[in-house]
Amino acid sequence: MSQVIEVTDSTFEAEVLKSTTPVLVDFSATWCGPCKKLEPVVLEIAGEFEGRLKVVKVDVDQARQTAAKFGVMSVPTVFLFKAGEVKDQHIGLASKSMLADKVQKVL
Repeated sequence: MSQVIEVTDSTFEAEVLKSTTPVLVDFSATWCGPCKKLEPVVLEIAGEFEGRLKVVKVDVDQARQTAAKFGVMSVPTVFLFKAGEVKDQHIGLASKSMLADKVQKVL
């Protein structure tokens, strides 16, 4: 299964905004129950779209500037980026099929 990359304020631009492949960004927090429930779904998406989609995780407590820049007010929040631009987002828990549909639209 594909690896989910931990991204910080200092690595966000290189890993997400300058990525040549679409990127799913999972904004979460260690204390967040729904984030823990979404984690296996995100891992499945990473495996299913390996090679076509980069999957990264941003801890909002560790990357406060990035979370603020994108207006993340609650977690989990998932963004889909393509060519450095936000193409879609979802706040809260999401099913694998719903996230997979969103990913298909940006690939």
